[in-house]
Amino acid sequence: QRQLELYEAMGCAVDTGSVLYKRYRLEMLSERLSEPQDLPREVFAVDPTTVCQTVNTEVLYRCRKCRRALFRSSSILSHTEGMGPTAFAHKRITDSARLSGNGQEKCTSYFIEPVQWMEPALLGVMEGQLLCPKCSWKLGSFSWRGDQCSCGRWVTPAFQIHKSRVDEVRTLPLGNFQTAKT
Repeated sequence: QRQLELYEAMGCAVDTGSVLYKRYRLEMLSERLSEPQDLPREVFAVDPTTVCQTVNTEVLYRCRKCRRALFRSSSILSHTEGMGPTAFAHKRITDSARLSGNGQEKCTSYFIEPVQWMEPALLGVMEGQLLCPKCSWKLGSFSWRGDQCSCGRWVTPAFQIHKSRVDEVRTLPLGNFQTAKT
């Protein structure tokens, strides 16, 4: 039934590039895995450093420390916003921490599909850190069992990159020149 609902949500066509399809595929894979030894190649998004740079509207995310390209906006798997601080009721949260959400964005991380450079870190383990493949700076973490977003939503599986660890790079065509905005 869930597959039929997904099919209907995608307009009665299988769109393998759809965020809904990518999230469903990862959820089904995480349910089957007890020890992720051999992951299918199609699970991984293409490493942006292996693709030639073309002019498009897609945003590129780079390591804030060494500027290595990490993933594209098409790899971000959006989720519905959670209940905020009330979702963390099991933890001791001070009143000042509860009130600090004054108009700031609630999600402090990107949840993305696995990218090819992550493969060595993902094989054989259920959770761990995600480090920049060039400078080994901690970018975030992953868990096949899932993790809680700062907005309160539980995301399964979770490949979480902290927004404070990456720069967003938009390529804007201006005449014959391209400029990068960070």
